[in-house]
Amino acid sequence: MNKNIPKYVISFLLAGVLVYFAFRGVDWKAFWGGLQQTRWGWVALFIVFSVLALVLREERWRAIILPMDPTAGRLDVWDSINVGNIVNVVLPGAGEFVRCGYVSRGKRMSYDKALGTIVCERTCDVVAIVLLFAAALGFGWSKFGSFFVEQIWQPLAGRLSFSAWWLLAGVVLVVGGGFWAIFHWRARYAWCGKLAGWISGLGAGFASIAKMERKWLFVLYTVGIWAMYVCMSWTGLKALPMLDSLTFADALFISAVGNIASVIPVPGGIGAYHYLVALTLQNIYAATWDTGILYATLCHESHAVLIIVLGVISYFAFTLRHRKS
Repeated sequence: MNKNIPKYVISFLLAGVLVYFAFRGVDWKAFWGGLQQTRWGWVALFIVFSVLALVLREERWRAIILPMDPTAGRLDVWDSINVGNIVNVVLPGAGEFVRCGYVSRGKRMSYDKALGTIVCERTCDVVAIVLLFAAALGFGWSKFGSFFVEQIWQPLAGRLSFSAWWLLAGVVLVVGGGFWAIFHWRARYAWCGKLAGWISGLGAGFASIAKMERKWLFVLYTVGIWAMYVCMSWTGLKALPMLDSLTFADALFISAVGNIASVIPVPGGIGAYHYLVALTLQNIYAATWDTGILYATLCHESHAVLIIVLGVISYFAFTLRHRKS
């Protein structure tokens, strides 16, 4: 049996639980009434920003890849990202491994180095999420501060007991010791040698950012990606008459909260995104739960449909281009 099956089963069960809690109190009559008031022109603009975010992701990833594989083309990188995204909709996290296989197929770059570039990307994205959340709090502490302290910080601080820090320190020591042992015995044991080689390749991919000719472009692409996400949040608000009075600063905070859902391992963020965003709109902006769910559903499903369409197109386009190989 595939060892990943239990993980995926748990992921789908978690998604089901979150969907249940998010939608159990919805007044469906009010939900459909709100949907009929949707301004679809703003939804179209939401799609435009979504596509721009994907284009910037392609350019950023290609910029990291080029020092190791100068032959990497835009279409191959674009298709690899789109196919990986559609896999993530079903199996969270698996898409990152799939796009590594696509972009390294028949190229000069090995799979482990490709994976290293993705680790580099994701590390930068985590930093961006933290900075985005800090900026949102800074721009609107008077409005968001109490929500952050009471709903996020205090529960988190209450769970991080002294013993938890000792556990974290133990994990760091075990992992560090494991890496030392692998490299220390890489010449004695074949399996240690293989692991050391794989880790070295992963590290080379991660460090490829240092070999970029124009590093400022990487920063610019990253800022652009997350700016597009905030614009997506803002156009989603403008699409609904009951929320269009909210400002760009509000969109910044809602986007930051929505990004927290991205770290919860459920298929495509289903349920996690809906629950967190609806909770934010209800607690801070006094919106009804139905309105919050409508907004979350409109944004999430519009993006999901785009991801699926682009993923299918890219799958066939990549297959046809490389059918001989």
